[in-house]
Amino acid sequence: MKTDIQTSNESVTPNSRELLMLKKFFPQCFSKPDTDENGNIVKEHFDIEKLTELLNKDEVDIKKEGFTLNFLGKSYAHYQSNLDSETVIVPDEKNAESDSENVYIVGDNLDALQHLKYSYAEKIKCIYIDPPYNTGKDDFVYNDKFGFTAKELVEKLDVSEEEAERICGMSGKCTHSAWLTFMYPRLALARELLREDGVIFISIDDNEQANLKQLCDEVFGEGNFVGNVIWKHTQQSKNDEKHFSRQYNHIVVFAKSKDKLSNFLFERSEANNKNYSNPDNDPKGAWRSGDVRSPNPRPSLCYDIIAPNGNIIHAPDYGWRWSEESVKEKISTGEIKFKSDNSGIIRKIYLCDQEGRIPENLWDGEEFGSTRTAASMIKDLFNRKQVFDTPKPIELVKKILELITDRDSVGISNPCESQAELASRHFATQKSPGGVAGVSPPEGVAENRKVCSAGESSPDIILDFFSGSGTTAHAVMDLNASDKGKRKFIMVQLDEPVKKGSEAEKAGYKTIDEIGRERIRRAAAKIKAEHPDTSANLGFKTYYLKSMPKETLDKIKSFDPNALISSDGDIVKSLGEKTLLQTWQIKDGFGFNAVPQKINLSGYTAYLLDDEKIGKYLYLLGEIEEKSIKELIRKIESLELTVDKIFIYGYSFDFNMLTSITTNLKTLKNRNPLEPIVRY
Repeated sequence: MKTDIQTSNESVTPNSRELLMLKKFFPQCFSKPDTDENGNIVKEHFDIEKLTELLNKDEVDIKKEGFTLNFLGKSYAHYQSNLDSETVIVPDEKNAESDSENVYIVGDNLDALQHLKYSYAEKIKCIYIDPPYNTGKDDFVYNDKFGFTAKELVEKLDVSEEEAERICGMSGKCTHSAWLTFMYPRLALARELLREDGVIFISIDDNEQANLKQLCDEVFGEGNFVGNVIWKHTQQSKNDEKHFSRQYNHIVVFAKSKDKLSNFLFERSEANNKNYSNPDNDPKGAWRSGDVRSPNPRPSLCYDIIAPNGNIIHAPDYGWRWSEESVKEKISTGEIKFKSDNSGIIRKIYLCDQEGRIPENLWDGEEFGSTRTAASMIKDLFNRKQVFDTPKPIELVKKILELITDRDSVGISNPCESQAELASRHFATQKSPGGVAGVSPPEGVAENRKVCSAGESSPDIILDFFSGSGTTAHAVMDLNASDKGKRKFIMVQLDEPVKKGSEAEKAGYKTIDEIGRERIRRAAAKIKAEHPDTSANLGFKTYYLKSMPKETLDKIKSFDPNALISSDGDIVKSLGEKTLLQTWQIKDGFGFNAVPQKINLSGYTAYLLDDEKIGKYLYLLGEIEEKSIKELIRKIESLELTVDKIFIYGYSFDFNMLTSITTNLKTLKNRNPLEPIVRY
């Protein structure tokens, strides 16, 4: 016998997800499918002309040809993104931190993403990843497990035998195709996880930046490209380079839906505001002078301006920034004023128009950190041991979080309030022309207090599925402590062995995830010491992704669901009820932080998960006796127990048990019948 997931994966095709989406939104484009003698669908019939007709409006251009990214393994990568993980989720009870809502997952990130899609689809606000760069060294080789022979790939992917052999031959390679095959399913699943206003930031170097941009264009849509940030990661010139000393990396930024994305703004600091003042008591508030010259030579912008005292102000070499008519209007509104000696004009840029600071796409300087500061922080945390070679600085990730974190997520009910307070503090120290401190803040800022309010929303979730040394988790905790934030993180890291003879091995660490989790613990202790009054969530829960033991798989294969006598109950025992429940809890959409309620059924323990959006789900995992079935029915009929769905682990139930519970649930009194859902 096979598990439900194994059976489901066997029917998956590279376009399974796309077909489901088309059926959901365009059912009229499907005609009756071909079926076999058992009613199973053999072939779908989709009318592309009908879809074209539906879309053929003036605002939609139906293209007959276009540019696509093709690479060896693309069909297999697409196929992988449609599969479900066959691993189970094992909670770490030994080091459990029950009060934490942060999550650390140890295992293959493809498996993790396949699990996460059920509970966290469209719930992640920000994804930051620093994947392997594929420099041609040992930083990347394609090591995703191939569970198929070349012959099976021919059948599943509709590729030639030669191409199937080449796909299987990618294992252990570091080619561009291998890297793209590795990244494609992970990015496809990442897109599913992002909220409509979510953003993904991907660090990369020149080796794969061009390919990554094209891959993201295909996965996220070219119109959702937000930018390519250049981060200068070192100030040191490398004289051992042949042609250029490389001092930067890229951060490729894509949105889930760019039209749902708010403007990016960095917080304005006191330093940003220092050039603003209000020497003429302008009722619009503080201002600074701006350029009035045209950036390009245009004859129509070269004209004279007459000052109030009759003085003639000649145009600069390139002319004025605006037409003569526009300048006259701006003079009348006060946006342009004359210098005190009438020798020129001044353009006013008001602070109320500068609510935040638009980020540049060149990130350089202390505020963004460097590889040196990142390495120094690791050394300090680990007592001068460099246990991780290429960490990212927390300053870099904190700047990313600053751009995309909702104000509600940081515990501020009014998203404009902190900006207004900053401006108020600044203007309280400014002096009016009469020398009196306490110039009023600009009207625009004061107005923000009135109009910029927002209802409560759930805290933003930050995901990093190449967690490495744990920089993203560190940045989330540090930012929460400094601004009273409520952000939560999910980290994923493969239990990849550390290098032989490395400082990490000498320090006693066996795998990268051990370093990452220890870094988070040490960072949390440091943050707590620096912010003793913080209420920030500084802990995390650990979960392991494990394949089923061979002996368990052997028992599953030999399991007979029609046996009249209970089979070996060791299947549940070998996995553990908590592991099985945790795996189903994620699959059914409850997430990691739901707490199951134990229901006593005459000595038998059932588990109830309750969510107002999902419903009340009852789980029966182990073997059950007749008296416990009767108690379950009694509780449901007496309304002592309210359930919407009941899930049964089929391997624990023989034919008689299953028949008894199914029959009783179909003949309930005082409520509608229930059909138990049996899982294998």
